[in-house]
Parts: sequence; structure tokens; C-alpha cells
Amino acid sequence: MLALSTENPVTRAAYLRTLPSIRERCSRVHDLARQGKLQYFDYHPDKEDVVIEFCAGIIERDFGSNFSAIPPHGRWRHLDAGQARIEPMLRNWDMSGTPIDDKEKCKRLIDLFLVSVLLDAGAGNQWSYTEEATGQTFSRSEGLGVASVHMFTDGLFSGSALQPFRVDAQGLSVITLDKVAKAMQVNSSNVMAGLEGRTSLLSNLSTALKANPQFFGDDERPGNIVDFLEKESKLENSTRRVHISSLWTALIEGLAPIWPSRLTLGGIPLGDVWPCTALRQPSQAEGDDFVPFHKLTGWLTYSLMEPIEKILGWKFDGVEDLTGLPEYRNGGLLVDLGVLTLRPAVLPPECYAHGSDIPRLKPSHPAIVEWRAMTVIELDRIADGIRRKHMLAGDQLTLAQVLESATWKGGREVAKKLRPATGGPPIEIESDGTVF
Repeated sequence: MLALSTENPVTRAAYLRTLPSIRERCSRVHDLARQGKLQYFDYHPDKEDVVIEFCAGIIERDFGSNFSAIPPHGRWRHLDAGQARIEPMLRNWDMSGTPIDDKEKCKRLIDLFLVSVLLDAGAGNQWSYTEEATGQTFSRSEGLGVASVHMFTDGLFSGSALQPFRVDAQGLSVITLDKVAKAMQVNSSNVMAGLEGRTSLLSNLSTALKANPQFFGDDERPGNIVDFLEKESKLENSTRRVHISSLWTALIEGLAPIWPSRLTLGGIPLGDVWPCTALRQPSQAEGDDFVPFHKLTGWLTYSLMEPIEKILGWKFDGVEDLTGLPEYRNGGLLVDLGVLTLRPAVLPPECYAHGSDIPRLKPSHPAIVEWRAMTVIELDRIADGIRRKHMLAGDQLTLAQVLESATWKGGREVAKKLRPATGGPPIEIESDGTVF
């Protein structure tokens, strides 16, 4: 554990924006849970085997013992919901009158994936998207993903009429709430949670792209992260290797202007970082009770790694620093299968809608902070348990593969079984479109 209490606020703020800080601070919360010292949740480690067996069963059902066939967790799968969209897009670019090289293909996919992830906060239980070409209807992450593909191919994010397949500051600067609502098919009977927050993220992304040419280049596009990473990389034989911290730095620093103003430390906005009341102690330094999650940055990191590795053939080092994503599917799995239980009567009646036994809380609520912190560490423990069951090493079944094939999917499946009317999580989040 890093002891930072004696350091100045700016140093502590910088630490709370690093990857290792997420697991370290979440481990502190998990340690308190093992002592029965959380404020809102009781922890039942004896139920972990139930979760491990459930997740292992999903993997066996969908992949058998072919663990190498499990893709990593990333936005790519959601964009291909119902049918392939990314590979046909790549083929169309190859067959165009002006073929492009692999680096430009990768840049275009990073453009798309980054903006798609920023649109991927919880849309609520009511919204859906119907794809015109196929007639298929999608909701939640898949609906947001498929919609974002068509927004991209329609040139909604591009400032160049001659080149629709890009995201740039100029295109994003003219994004409006009405344009996003129309593209997402939002209306009075198809309501989306957090629409305004999503639109603000896109508008703020324009500002971030302009403000950070060291990451996003002179033409102000997300895909130019590739050029930054190339400068940070090293060539070993014929393979280009780059440390995950370089990608994380580009995202956490380059995208800092897009997030709403929340906590600051030493005058530095922290992003998806929240105080945890269970960690508070007398006379502690400011920020020592803060827990960082950076969920959307983590989701971006997983999602952008894939096209870089698949198209350019690069390799990332240091991926063991990446954590599981603290969101309501992974966390919901833990609540629904009994690893975490809310303490009786710990939440006041106003946290529950009339006639509902499901609480609805803001992301800043200390119960949500405890839930998310526990989720990060429990995902590590679940992944370790599945590996032990099958006698696999970490590189034979990665955390990213477990997230993709088991926990996220499992959380959704359990939710649909227990709450078939909505398929929603056991604890509802008041989403503003910028956290979950």
C-alpha cells in the first residue's frame, strides 16, 4: 500500500488518477468488509463459490474448454450486436477508390470506439433502438453501440463532408441535444436516461481534442492517440510494445476536460473518484478517504486496446494493472447471488420508489461507493477462482476474458431471471450519462 498522507494534495491527486490507485483503494474497502466494518453492506465470502461456479458454467456453456476463443471485454462486441458491422466496414474501406493503410483503419476504429464508449452510460429500462437496415431492435449497451455505429457512418461526428468516417473536434462542436436525440430515436415514448449528460460529453470532447494536441494531433481526432503511443513504444524484433500506462495517461489526461466538475484535490478535477465514509479516520489527510474508479476510462482502455492489437499487431505490457469494471452488471451479480447484502433498514424509505424493494441511488451515495469498491476486488477473486477450477494461468484466462464471458454477461442474465419485467440491476443508479 502506498502511504501518501504526508504528500501534498497535488501529488495525492495525481496518484488517484493512476491505474494502481484503483485496486489499492478498493482493497482498503474490501479489508473493512472482511472485518464487518462497512456502513451499508455485509460481505459473505462463503457465497463466492456460488458465483465462481455460476460464471464457470456460463463459460462452459458458451465456449466449452476453448478458453483461447474467448474475446477480451471491449466495445467491439456491442457494435456487432446481432450481426457483424466492424469487419464489413473494414472491407468496404479496402474496396474504396482510395484504400487506406492499417494505421488509418485503426485510427478510424479508435475514433468510433471512443465516442461509442462515451455514449455507453446506462440508458435506462425504457429506451431501445431499431436498426433500419435489419429491423432488429436493441436496448441498453447494444442499442447504444449499434446506434453509435450509424451515427459514425452517417458522418455525425465528422467536420469533413468528404470524410464521414472520423471523429474530430470540428464535427463534435456542432453536436446538439436534438441531433443526438434524433439519431438515438429518443422521443416521449422512447425515453433515454442521461441524454443531456451524453450530449455534454460529446461537446466537451471537442474541447478536449483541441486542448491536447500532444495526444490528439493537429487535426484533433481521438485516433491520433496511435501516433502518441508509437512515440511511447519500443520495437522488440518485429513487434511494437507499449505500456498500458501510456494509453491510460493519454485517456485520463487527454479526456479530463470532458467530465462534469465533481471532486477536486489540490485544484485538480479527479473525475470518477468519490469519498467513502467507511474509510474516514480522524486527522487523515484530505483525499485519503477517496476511492477512484474511472470506470469509463477503464472501459475505453479495454476497448481501444483491441483494434490496436488486432489491426496493428502491437502488444501492451502492464495489463495486470487493469481492473474489473465497477458497474451495475458486475456489481449486480454480487448482490443477486448473495456475496453482498444491504444491511437491514440501512437506507431510508425515500430511497425506494413506491411499492418497490429496489433502492434508487445517486452515483455519489456512499452505498454505491462501497458497492463499486467491493466489485473491483471481487472480480479479481472470481477470476482467480475460475482459473483455479480449470488450473489455468493468468495469461490463459485473463481478467478481460472473464469480464466478457462470465461476470458482465452473468450479471445481466441473473437480473433478467430475477426481474424479468425490466432486467434491471438489484440497485438502481440515477444515471446522468457520465459515470455508468
